[in-house]
Amino acid sequence: MLELSGMPMKIAVIEDHALMRDLLVRACSEAIPGSSARGAGDAASGLALCRRMKPGIVILDLALPDCDGLDLVDDLLAIGPKTKIIGLSGYVDEFTVYRVLGSRLNGFVDKNDHTSGQLAAAIRAVMAGERYFSPRAMKAWAALRSDPGAFDKILSAREQDLLRLFGQGLGNDEIATAVNLCEITVRNHRCRIMAKLGLRTSAELVTYAYAKGFVRVDSHRAVSG
Repeated sequence: MLELSGMPMKIAVIEDHALMRDLLVRACSEAIPGSSARGAGDAASGLALCRRMKPGIVILDLALPDCDGLDLVDDLLAIGPKTKIIGLSGYVDEFTVYRVLGSRLNGFVDKNDHTSGQLAAAIRAVMAGERYFSPRAMKAWAALRSDPGAFDKILSAREQDLLRLFGQGLGNDEIATAVNLCEITVRNHRCRIMAKLGLRTSAELVTYAYAKGFVRVDSHRAVSG
């Protein structure tokens, strides 16, 4: 039995899809005998659950209805500094992997490829002090690192944030309002980003953003100004 400080392991699952959440709670309980697993359906209820429960492990969906999952990590660690957090997503695109590897997550599980047994292996790995990332995530990370033209090598963090908005097909005026910049500054950013990426049109910029994972059809994005 995995224990934390002599007590049975407590696991919190923050996942917005009810069926997936129930399956994960059951899988965690079965995979880690003697553990106590509870679920929450969004960021707000997930934080409330963690305040009550003080879990040793949090299984965190990265696409929540009220919050980008990665934006929740610091809040979860403020509640429990020793909590181990495993991210969960069905997307293993370059931008997701880039953000995951640069975050304070202890692990990342691929919804599409991982079984309950592999989830248990991930939990055991992070509890042993290791970081665990799915093979697909590591493959995407290797490809990103080996590409001299990869976005993380040629775009600043600010430009990457703006690319998430440009990729949604928003106009310069809409983006200027959203991030509190003047329209000409946004236009200049757009032109510089396109030049760095070797793109000629805004349509190509949108296509690039989708291909790399900056934008998804069902994404819930928030960009600070």
